Amino acid sequence: MLYRGRTDLASESFRQLGEDSGQLTQLPGVKARKESLNGLDVMSVEILDQTGARALGKPIGKYFTLDAPKQFRRGAEQFPDLVEALSRLIGRCAGDFDSVLVAALGNPDITPDALGSLSAGHILVTRHLKEAGTPGFEGFSSLALSRPGVLGCSGIESAVQIKLLCSQIKPGLVIVIDALAGADLDRLCRCIQVSSSGISPGSGVGNDRQELSRETLGTPVVSIGMPTVMDAGLLAGEGMAGLFVTPRNIDSLVRAGAAAIGYGINMAVHRGLSIGDMDMLLG
Repeated sequence: MLYRGRTDLASESFRQLGEDSGQLTQLPGVKARKESLNGLDVMSVEILDQTGARALGKPIGKYFTLDAPKQFRRGAEQFPDLVEALSRLIGRCAGDFDSVLVAALGNPDITPDALGSLSAGHILVTRHLKEAGTPGFEGFSSLALSRPGVLGCSGIESAVQIKLLCSQIKPGLVIVIDALAGADLDRLCRCIQVSSSGISPGSGVGNDRQELSRETLGTPVVSIGMPTVMDAGLLAGEGMAGLFVTPRNIDSLVRAGAAAIGYGINMAVHRGLSIGDMDMLLG
């Protein structure tokens, strides 16, 4: 068997396992299909039971991988298509909610790990305005934002901080944003995964932290991420395993992905907002 490395994308795990077994569309406990949203390709992988979870090495849940258009920076022609498709996928995973806590994970000082922090800059925070009864925000949902940083900088696990926040503000939904590891060089910073299963920060690079999920937080969790790194062993053989590579234009790609994710969350949570509305409110 070829060296496979690690990937956070369920679609890549599914494809890898299918390549090994010769049964790409017939995996017990897994249901997969392809579709198009706003002209963009989506790969849906639903892990139905423990058989499927063991096969793919991921928890039971829904996983949607949305392919980004060639140009997706803010202002690009297809940016609105990407944002709307992303908001629809978030809706499929979120169910009903009355308030949201967004947890923007990662290290803002390391570009491939800064996706969460950069996304946070595009998110419309409204919890304080809703609680104060500020005029003009009646139609908005209540959204709070946390940037817990990383264990090495704070000495506190992200999961501990977010769990404490959940116990205090009791959100109806937690949305977690984090950079992911992928297994396909051509798809680094070119797709976004939305999942209903939560996330284990750092799992893709072998640095697993405490899990963020409905079981650990006591509230539904939607995770959103973009693959920004891949195991060098996938390119140069197992002898390079443990080293990671990233695109040379990682800075611009991560910033573009962060804007799309932030706007997508706004559209999913604050229903009825247009991209123009967000531009105005975000300044």
